[in-house]
Amino acid sequence: MLGVMPSSRDIRPAAAGDAEPASALIGAFVSHLVAEKRASKYTVRNYEAALSRFQDFLCMHLGGAPTLSALAALEAKDFRAYLAARRQEGLAPQSAKVELSALKSFYKFLRRRRSVENDAIGAMRGPKIKEKLPRPVGQGDAARLIDLAGENDEPWVAMRDVSVFLLLYGSGLRISEALSLTWRDVPLGEAVRILGKGGKSRLAPVLPVTRSAVDEYIRLCPYTAEDRSAALFFSARGKALSPRVVQREMKRLRQALGLPDSATPHALRHSFATELLSAGGDLRSIQELLGHSSIAATQRYTKVSANELMASYKRAHPRAG
Repeated sequence: MLGVMPSSRDIRPAAAGDAEPASALIGAFVSHLVAEKRASKYTVRNYEAALSRFQDFLCMHLGGAPTLSALAALEAKDFRAYLAARRQEGLAPQSAKVELSALKSFYKFLRRRRSVENDAIGAMRGPKIKEKLPRPVGQGDAARLIDLAGENDEPWVAMRDVSVFLLLYGSGLRISEALSLTWRDVPLGEAVRILGKGGKSRLAPVLPVTRSAVDEYIRLCPYTAEDRSAALFFSARGKALSPRVVQREMKRLRQALGLPDSATPHALRHSFATELLSAGGDLRSIQELLGHSSIAATQRYTKVSANELMASYKRAHPRAG
């Protein structure tokens, strides 16, 4: 519970329809995220937790359980008080942006479904955060990682890991997307259809070396799937492969090769983007291949390439020092 003293302002009287409790509205919003927006589990979990904290805050701030009418009547000072209370608890700027995003999405839902108009939340601005640029794995290091993954004592596990890493590095997939492939998707062709964030579908290219690795994994794998909709990649116990297993294997590999902690599975997806950009790929095409909803997310890779270019210049040019 957030430690904020109740406000002297009472919840305004409400008509029967306006007395709908905030808890029910939050539940409806979460269902909307899952069923209609097809938001990721990560987004659903974070937004639901943020709104639950907001509801707890309002119980103290307003002196009673918030209702639809109370939510509609909130002012900028109320939202600022909530975010200030969260900062006092040690909330990081990036997390504050998530909390504010959850509130804005919730109020957008209320506007569409309950005709709630609240200009105050729309005017709220999150903290300024220094942009973190993607940290791709270098081309040579990516090759070393994948080669070492192929040296696992268990051949089918080796080919499984190589296949997954190649899908991240050669096709630009997220871990969740690579592990969402099913037996319906094989044998892989030159491209595979992926259902990405927000339920958006896209075609991802598949390199010949990736197709060969997946074929070899299937040939060696001791497990079979009776249901074609089952996950393509198995764990050692014959269950669907977990992202944690992939992350753990990447950690083992990078430590063995002396690579930095930034060499994660997702960094291989960053490598896919930066290498395409360096080879002359246009931003719009790369945006489509990555499944970014905004071109701004893709433009970050131009800054990575520019930084690498300047670093190479300083290392090579005799007068750069």
